[in-house]
Amino acid sequence: MLMDTSDMILDTFPGDQAGREYMENLYGEDMDRVLHSVVKLKNAVIGNNKQKFHMMSLGVVARLLEFIQNERAATGLRTESAIVLGSLAKGSQANVKRLVDNGVVPVLLRCLNNPDLKFVEGCLRCLRSIFTSQAAPVDLLYADPGVVPHMLDIVSQSPTTQECVCSILAECCKTSDHQGLLYSNGVIDSLAPLLASKMYKVQMPALRVFCVITYMNEMVSSAVASASVSERPLPDLLVELCLRDKSVEMQMSAAKCLTYMCRANALSSQDTKIVYKALPTLIRMCKKDRTLEERVEGAETLAFLIEVDLELQRIASYSDHLIPTLSEFLRYPSTQTTAMDLKRLDYDMKHSHELKAAALMAFASLGANDEDIRKKIIETENLMDHVVCGLSDPVVRVRLAAVRCLHSLSRSVQQLRTSFQDHAVWKPLMKLLQNADDDMLTVASSTLCNLLLEFSPSKEPMLESGAVDLLCDLTKRDDPALRLNGIWALMNMAFQVETKNMAFQAEQKVKSQILAALGTDQLFKLLSDPDVNVLMKTLGLLRNLLSNKPHIDHIMGMHGQQIMQAIVLILEGEHTIEVKEQTLCILANISDGTTAKDFIMANDDVLKKITNYMIHANVRLQIAATFCISNLVWNEEEGALERQMKLRDMGVQKLLQQLLSSSDTVLFDKVKTALQQFT
Repeated sequence: MLMDTSDMILDTFPGDQAGREYMENLYGEDMDRVLHSVVKLKNAVIGNNKQKFHMMSLGVVARLLEFIQNERAATGLRTESAIVLGSLAKGSQANVKRLVDNGVVPVLLRCLNNPDLKFVEGCLRCLRSIFTSQAAPVDLLYADPGVVPHMLDIVSQSPTTQECVCSILAECCKTSDHQGLLYSNGVIDSLAPLLASKMYKVQMPALRVFCVITYMNEMVSSAVASASVSERPLPDLLVELCLRDKSVEMQMSAAKCLTYMCRANALSSQDTKIVYKALPTLIRMCKKDRTLEERVEGAETLAFLIEVDLELQRIASYSDHLIPTLSEFLRYPSTQTTAMDLKRLDYDMKHSHELKAAALMAFASLGANDEDIRKKIIETENLMDHVVCGLSDPVVRVRLAAVRCLHSLSRSVQQLRTSFQDHAVWKPLMKLLQNADDDMLTVASSTLCNLLLEFSPSKEPMLESGAVDLLCDLTKRDDPALRLNGIWALMNMAFQVETKNMAFQAEQKVKSQILAALGTDQLFKLLSDPDVNVLMKTLGLLRNLLSNKPHIDHIMGMHGQQIMQAIVLILEGEHTIEVKEQTLCILANISDGTTAKDFIMANDDVLKKITNYMIHANVRLQIAATFCISNLVWNEEEGALERQMKLRDMGVQKLLQQLLSSSDTVLFDKVKTALQQFT
């Protein structure tokens, strides 16, 4: 037997007779009494989450939507119903989800076309509460292409429409497509005047819109940079909003907007707005007198601003004790919280992770390019300990930030030989690589490339810990960034692997290990990789493998035909000058082998290609081709006379004589050396 819903409603709401009459009126036909009940419902649920939950459980949302959609209903009833829905949306995330599931959003968006301003404001307030929640159904805003332009049309009608429309758009601009759609519908012209509003509750959400539309978007950022408000350039207005008499929230957002415009190349990194306003503002936000949330946001935005600009990194590094200030982030909380204070403990743990991640990201940006700055960072008390601990942190953001910091610091030859070795950073890094996602793998494998450089003490123990197999696996990934890092690290590994005390057999073993783990099929697959950077590093690996005469002869003896075939394909293909130069350098290495050079001399097609590149318009290709010829005709090696005779018959000696007129000193020297070998 079905339960009578009306009885359930009447029994659950306040149990006295007045409450019963109230609910009967809400579901009755007398519109005056219905309106009175909706107003009472509004008063009952305001600030009362328990009552909101009960009312939604009883199905009042559907009833309120009936009123809102009924165009014959009194505007006052429709407005009050929208206000109640807005109040319900200010409850829990579960409440918002229920409203969304009940189809509230499309109904309210359609109602924005109503001519009654109070009703529209009621709908906008409810939409703002929904769209600013964690359960925001962002895609619903863009489902109807007419919604956004209409919202921008009505934005100027009142302070409430200004505040709500800006808040909604700021929360719902999540992708570059959203940015483009807002831009094409005139968001800059519509909202720019609001940045000069005297009302903070209008000015602030408008500023947030400009932050989200400029983030990593060159087109929109350029348009914002050239926009004006009452003949005043908009960037100048943003500078004013960074002043200290503004709220911290406003200063931060204005500095963020300037930062995003700078990173999108709409403002120069040397623009005074960046150097003297955005940068100092963000550094100030990292200070101890700011809230933890402000310090995190300030450090993260600062890291983004200076990430790729050396001069900004240098200015920041000596501004307002920034490095010691950031190091304090790593030591939060400075005092132990008692286990009894669980709320405080949870708060401290959450912000400890956020502060660590923000500081490590800022250190990563600061030390990206300058050796002196890296030295200052490294010398910060216990910093390397924090970085190493960060690699094993349970929070992904902290691990990623620690890897980025490590990557930045690993660009220092001095640190690779000292601090990195002292702390054995390769151990947690190798462990991290085992089960990392692609984002983590990309940064961690980039760091690995540096740790495997010839002069790094970490190189040998990493080789013994399975680095070769791990890197070979990376070269098989779909992500070109991972393939690049894998092959790049292998290239570094194959470069001068011997040390003064390392025997030839050990050097040969490493090269053989790389070839065996990578496999010739994968190597030649990488030589046809569509990503030119992957191709270049693969050629670099092959060039490093084919160094040292015995190694050249050994590898060519096993894979010579395949290598020559790959070289021909590259030289014949539509490749860049850099790719062809690297390929010719590989031929030069092969021609330096004892038996390996026979693969070139026996291939007239390859010899013809080499001679053609000797007269190429690009001098770098001429130099590489000439160097190859010089190795082939070197008169101290067995069979030199026969090789010289064949090349002379092909006109190579005459070509060399013609090249003596070259104005390029490097080419001239190579030509002169080659000619001296002919007898």
